[in-house]
Amino acid sequence: MTDHAKPESFGFATAGAGVSARSSGVQRTKRHPLLRIRVQLPGGLACAIGLPLLVGMAKYQSVLPYDNVQNTVVAAVIAHLLGYAIYRRLGSFPGTAASRYILPTFALTYGLVFMAIFFLRLDYNRLQAAGSFTLSVLWYFGLTLVTRRLEIYRFGVVPGGNVAGLQAIGRAIWSYIPSPHVSVGEVQAVIADLRADLSAEWERYIADSALSGIPVYHVKQVRESLTGRVEIEHLSENTLGSLNPASFYIQCKRIADWLMAALLVIPLTPVALAIALIIRLESPGPALFRQQRMGFRGRIFTCYKFRTMTVDQQVGADGRQAAMTKQGDPRITRVGRWLRWTRIDEIPQIINILRGEMSWIGPRPEALALSEWYESELPFYRYRHIVIPGITGWAQVNQGHVSEVGDVLEKLQYDFYYIKNFSPWLDIVIVFRTIETMVTGSGAR
Repeated sequence: MTDHAKPESFGFATAGAGVSARSSGVQRTKRHPLLRIRVQLPGGLACAIGLPLLVGMAKYQSVLPYDNVQNTVVAAVIAHLLGYAIYRRLGSFPGTAASRYILPTFALTYGLVFMAIFFLRLDYNRLQAAGSFTLSVLWYFGLTLVTRRLEIYRFGVVPGGNVAGLQAIGRAIWSYIPSPHVSVGEVQAVIADLRADLSAEWERYIADSALSGIPVYHVKQVRESLTGRVEIEHLSENTLGSLNPASFYIQCKRIADWLMAALLVIPLTPVALAIALIIRLESPGPALFRQQRMGFRGRIFTCYKFRTMTVDQQVGADGRQAAMTKQGDPRITRVGRWLRWTRIDEIPQIINILRGEMSWIGPRPEALALSEWYESELPFYRYRHIVIPGITGWAQVNQGHVSEVGDVLEKLQYDFYYIKNFSPWLDIVIVFRTIETMVTGSGAR
């Protein structure tokens, strides 16, 4: 597992390794053993489960007959397997360094499993459980450090069509194939614009590569997987179908959003009152800022935030220019700058979540004036309203705050990637990266 391009995103790891494609002039590269599941997972289980058992047996000679040890071993195995599955899944998303999610992922799975053990009133060995969790984290951190530079991903690119500019993406070596009869050595996959009008020789080359066990991918799929954006120069019937989010997860997400908001209302109320008082003391005006925004399926709603600007300079806040926040905006107060930097100004949007107007995670809702302007300037902008808007989202953790049309087009590509890959896994990645953003303050204005 490395922190560079993730071949698991395309399924490279599933193809047979080391199969020569002599007829096509390329070879499927061999993956290092330490990058394989059959090495990483058994090694992790042996380290996290076996070592604490050996230590216990060295001290007490026989520990397995005890119920508390047996319960701990079973729980630790379940937690470790879940942790590894989530860790690999999260690391497959673009721009995510897998090493960042080792500690929070295993803390989550071990915490949930042993919480279940506690509520079921099953006896367990605390030392064994703590040792298993610690060794799990250390094992995968160690693997990341060792394998970081073991493999550089190399793709063979078939010329023709929309393949220009792939080198700008980075995170891989792009070897453009000069001729169907020229070898470019070992590659992870062959990349081609499968919609281009390729010659019969190139089509034969692509077919031979696939038959030899080398994955062949459409260039648009690769761009999406490495950049985290969906190109939207046009929407075909197939694209529209792939951008329809799962309705079942939408309903589950709404229930989870409401429950989380309901649980947080009571503990956050004293904090919100204290912040509101500080805002009122610094500058005259209401503590809350209200603004009409475009929401789910194009419905207009009132969004609530803590006020971060002076009231006298917020006249016409529904206008397009007033709705834009620029870098170093003079309207922002001293307290407001800190609230924006930490994202605490978003706390009142719990009200919107409880009312079903917003989610914790989703495309950021824009001010009504901005949304109408973007719709007039950008094709398909309105399609982002197919999911419930959120307090944080994929575009926010990748791009930060933007307002100009050129930047909004890129933001829209991030939003479409989120809609296309709408899943709890991507939401977990966004949660982890939002916490990082809150700590560092990156992207705030």
